[in-house]
Amino acid sequence: MKTGLKWLLRTVLTLVLAAAVVGFWKREEIQRLLAVNSLFSEEKIVQNFSHMDAAFLTVDLPRGNGPTWDLPYGAEFDLPAETEDWIEKRAVTSLLVMQDGQIRFEEYFLGTSPEDRRISWSMAKSYLSALFGILLEEDAIASLDDPVIKYAPKLQGSAYETATIRNVLNMASGVTFDEDYLDPKSDINRMGRVVALGGELDDFAASLKDSFAAPGETWQYVSIDTHVIGMVIRGATGQSVAALLDEKILQHLGLERDGYYITDGAGVAFVLGGLNFTTRDYARFGQMILQNGVRDGRQIVPADWIKESTLPSAPTEPGKIGYGYQWWIPVGAHDGEFLARGVYGQYMYFDQSRGVLIVATGADRKFREPGVNEQNIEMFRKIAQSL
Repeated sequence: MKTGLKWLLRTVLTLVLAAAVVGFWKREEIQRLLAVNSLFSEEKIVQNFSHMDAAFLTVDLPRGNGPTWDLPYGAEFDLPAETEDWIEKRAVTSLLVMQDGQIRFEEYFLGTSPEDRRISWSMAKSYLSALFGILLEEDAIASLDDPVIKYAPKLQGSAYETATIRNVLNMASGVTFDEDYLDPKSDINRMGRVVALGGELDDFAASLKDSFAAPGETWQYVSIDTHVIGMVIRGATGQSVAALLDEKILQHLGLERDGYYITDGAGVAFVLGGLNFTTRDYARFGQMILQNGVRDGRQIVPADWIKESTLPSAPTEPGKIGYGYQWWIPVGAHDGEFLARGVYGQYMYFDQSRGVLIVATGADRKFREPGVNEQNIEMFRKIAQSL
């Protein structure tokens, strides 16, 4: 009896020690997973969105050694009367309004500050589009109608095997992917756990086997499509997206602070939503785009690409918001009106005809409610018209 008890105690002690060793060895992964599981909680979301490097692996995006691009302040103006209620209801954390290269309004809310490097979420997709346009002009990529497997052979045998680059730029790959952020079992949340636990997104993309439509047939927002664009870029150039984005775009913007990308376990940038910059540095990128890719006489992003990529070329439903090459086009948009958009209230709104750029960040846990995006766009339009 005593011998059996000794063996039981030894077994229990061994299991406890093994658990402790595994817990210590995996402590960073466990901490990241716990952080991800509470990322969007009401009491933590604002703080988390300014400190994403506490929850994920990251890679720096250096600002370079050049002078900061000065964003001068212009004349103050009165925001539309309903703006205050909108800011509170939509949990806006920062709002910056520019016209003709001058800041007309800038304010930070919910305890955030100008120094906060806020998560972009899907605004990052539009940065990747700009980079892609540069590489296309440089002939690193031959054609939008090339199959993605020409540059990303790992996708052979996946649902992306017959998709073209144009299809994935348009979010018209036809790949089955559940984008429900509120469902913990959805593909988008499974993907988030892959990133948090140090997995590889290339493997995740290659594991997708099902399609709901033929490529190019219909539009459906599928964030993993943007990762496939990143795979194409890496395959075509042999370089990381982070290094290319920094070299081709960021180094020429005169940013105030270094930015950073969230990465997966292989150090691959989370290109579909992992950029982190200050609000003013988002505005510096946005102002360059507003100016048709030019900053201080230097053509950074091809003007023709900005025009082409911000046209509603995707096969979206008539009367619904349009989509280009990783840019959104509002219903009834006039020429030069488009936006970058991320979940939970991240926006860059462009009205080139008025010389207006609006950058907004948020922590809006109700962003999925019907009509919220349309209400936000209408608010941006009212602000632009009031200048």
